Amino acid sequence: MDPASVYVQAGGEATFTALVAAFYRGIAEDPLLRPMYPEEDLGPAEERMRLFLIQYFGGPTTYSQRRGHPRLRMRHFPFAVDQAAREAWLTHMRAALDEVALPPMLDGIMWDYFERAATAMINTPG
Repeated sequence: MDPASVYVQAGGEATFTALVAAFYRGIAEDPLLRPMYPEEDLGPAEERMRLFLIQYFGGPTTYSQRRGHPRLRMRHFPFAVDQAAREAWLTHMRAALDEVALPPMLDGIMWDYFERAATAMINTPG
């Protein structure tokens, strides 16, 4: 399945809103990852991620219209992302995916992307 069609197959904006909300509930309580979010209110970060994922998986291109090219590595470069941060991030994303309970094929497509993206963000040894 083409990742571009995942948005519709997964249930559209409502599913991505639920996924990202579940993810950020975990981030809010995480002692390793929470300090990487300089804003006291996680709402803006949640919105950016939701819009990015919607666009990446085939939905509206609002993210690029508002913020330009995603440039994920550049945007994450100011933060020390090591293997421990990758694992913590993936733990919260796995819990969020489990909460939204997508069909196995869609879950697999999204999980594959999240694992690859999390690895690509590593910029610090350790």
